[in-house]
Amino acid sequence: MAGIRFGTDGWRGVIAEDFTFARVAQAAVAAAEVLAQTSGKGSAPVLVGYDRRFLSQEFAQTAAQAVAQAGFTVLLADQPATTPALSYAVCHYQAMGALVITASHNPSQYNGLKVKGAFGGSVSPAVTQQIEARLEQPLPQRLGGTITSFDPWPGYVEALQKQVNVPQIQAGLQSWRVWVDVMHGAAAGGMTRILGNCIQELRTERDVLFGGQPPEPLPQYLQELTQTLQRHTGQQVGLVFDGDGDRIAGMDGQGHFLSPQVLIPILIQHLAQHRGLTGRVVKTISGSELITKTAQYYGLPVVETPIGFKYIAQEMLQGDVLLGGEESGGIGYGHYLPERDALLSALYLLEAVATTQKPLEVQYRELQEKTNFVSTYNRIDVHLPDESSRERLVQRLAAQPPLMIAEIPVSKTWSGDGYKFYLADQSWLLIRFSGTEPLLRLYCESPTQAQGQTILAWARRWVESGGQ
Repeated sequence: MAGIRFGTDGWRGVIAEDFTFARVAQAAVAAAEVLAQTSGKGSAPVLVGYDRRFLSQEFAQTAAQAVAQAGFTVLLADQPATTPALSYAVCHYQAMGALVITASHNPSQYNGLKVKGAFGGSVSPAVTQQIEARLEQPLPQRLGGTITSFDPWPGYVEALQKQVNVPQIQAGLQSWRVWVDVMHGAAAGGMTRILGNCIQELRTERDVLFGGQPPEPLPQYLQELTQTLQRHTGQQVGLVFDGDGDRIAGMDGQGHFLSPQVLIPILIQHLAQHRGLTGRVVKTISGSELITKTAQYYGLPVVETPIGFKYIAQEMLQGDVLLGGEESGGIGYGHYLPERDALLSALYLLEAVATTQKPLEVQYRELQEKTNFVSTYNRIDVHLPDESSRERLVQRLAAQPPLMIAEIPVSKTWSGDGYKFYLADQSWLLIRFSGTEPLLRLYCESPTQAQGQTILAWARRWVESGGQ
């Protein structure tokens, strides 16, 4: 078995192969011990929650029992809930942190553990390194630990309702059809609790196989939402959440995909123009340049980070952040929590629609006109056959990065969290290895769809040829 290693957002592994009950107990106690040291709240409770995946509830119970046997007070969720709901509960209960059993958007054979700090967001890489170092120590047995159940939903729903004008949204959407695809995940029922029957949720039933596809908000996994939108006419908007409710994407009324790269600029505009909020905009290296252009249009500073919301959270903890967003759909707000939250993002997007009475795609086109920046954005994933092929590509990128991509000269190269190539035609290509799966992720933004497809096709051939 591979060692327990924390990636961009927690530890994940294949159920029964890497992710086992014994290892969950080991990781949970190590995390609780480190949270007690780093939070300054050693006597506060530890929250344990879980999503709807196969055995998630049982893994959560195992984690809770191990942490309680180590002498900690544990609050164990009595039902599946989104990861952001658990993050909110950390602050609500003044806990030292939370352990969330979830593999987020990964395929159904995976499960995982996310660790949240006392501030209600993902712990830093320094903290996860301490957890990894403590894993080798035996599980402590102490007296005094207890387990109490709690419902994560009511307080969380109330907190989200306070962030928006619920009556305005409900009134403004009376002539709209709003579809929310929860992808069989932990967010099921959440938007209905918040807004009532002005929205309709899809795929709300629990399915541990997620319909045979990963619960990731990408167009190839959204056939039901696409078909639903295409069956109806009139003003429509589609939103979709990932398996643990911290990532979001959308669709227009005709069933065309609206990526987070489309939604983030709209959110910046709504918060700045309609809500009068200010602050820094934090984006990851894979984010669209329209995010930067929109922030600049509204006079907002921009900060760029490596990929992983934990880096955005660290910026939020420093204060004065309006919004932090990543290409994968994790978006958070400095005035709320240093945590991504798909349901809160959905509420702001629906508030923008209710306020303007304009579809999201129209708002996006108007932003492109305002900023004089038109581009298309694409991402593809390439499966790697083995670790050695990954290492060869890493060595090739470090020693001989390409100087020409799809016959376009490379004007600048950035390396850090992957390799980003800025091209002479205003396009860019990012090559990055996944931290949780044997995948190479290829990101591209280009002035035209055709040019972007050409660049990605070149990148795929380059990868499959071993970097030749």
